[in-house]
Amino acid sequence: MFNFMKKWTNSEQLNETITIEQIKQHEIPKHIAIIMDGNGRWAKKRSLPRMAGHHEGMKVVRKITKLANELEVKALTLYAFSTENWKRPKTEVDYLMKLPEQFLSTFLPELIEENVRVQIVGDSSKLPNHTLQAVQKAMKETEQNTGLILNFALNYGSRAEIIHAVQQIAQEYKEDAISLDQINEDYFSDKLMTKGLEDPDLLIRTSGEIRLSNFLLWQLAYTEFWFTDVLWPDFNEQHFLTAIHDYQQRGRRFGGI
Repeated sequence: MFNFMKKWTNSEQLNETITIEQIKQHEIPKHIAIIMDGNGRWAKKRSLPRMAGHHEGMKVVRKITKLANELEVKALTLYAFSTENWKRPKTEVDYLMKLPEQFLSTFLPELIEENVRVQIVGDSSKLPNHTLQAVQKAMKETEQNTGLILNFALNYGSRAEIIHAVQQIAQEYKEDAISLDQINEDYFSDKLMTKGLEDPDLLIRTSGEIRLSNFLLWQLAYTEFWFTDVLWPDFNEQHFLTAIHDYQQRGRRFGGI
C-alpha cells in the first residue's frame, strides 16, 4: 500500500539495466522535479570540503539534463537553492551562488545547440548580481528554444510562493478586480511561480531523505514520488531511467478508480 514511500537502494535499482529504447515504448513523464540532495555527505565520505560535493553535483545536472532532453521530457525542475539554504555557512552559500554562473558559462552553448530553454522560479531579488546576470543571460539566449525547459528553483520556498499568491489574489479582490467565484484551482495556479508549466508527474529525491523540504507543495498534489539512498553526485543516467521505468509501472488515477 505504501510502496510509493519506499527508499530504493542502489543495488535494488540496478538489478536490471533499463535502456532508453525501453523507456520510449511507454509514456514519458512530461515534467520531472528533482530534489538534488547529498552533495555534502558525498564530500564528507571522501574527506573533502562540502564545496567539492557541490561541484561534482553540477556535473550530474549536465548529464541528467542531456538525458531528459533526449527522452523528450518537456520540463525538468531542479531544486538548486532553497530559501532555508541561506542559513548555511557564508563560505558555502557564496560558493553555491557561483555554481549557476559556472554551470551556465560552460554549458550554455550546448543548451542552445540542444534546443533547451532555461527558466528560474524563486525570489530572484535576493540573488547576488553575478548569479542573477548569469541566469538572465541564459534565459535571454535560450528564450526562443522549443525543447526541454530546464527550470532552476533558486532561492525558492513553496510556503513563501503560496503566501505571495494569496496576497496577490487578496489585493485583486480588495480592488474589485475579481469576485469570489472566480477564485478556483486554475486561477490560484496562475498566481504561482510555475505558471505555464504543467504540475510535475514525477518527483525524484536523492540521499535517502523522505520529505519535500518546502518544494512545490501545491504542484506536487498528485505527483508520483521516487526516493533513493543514492547521493546526488553518484546519481547517474541509469538511476534516472530506473526512476522513470518505475513511474511507468504505476497506475495514476488522480482520485478516481
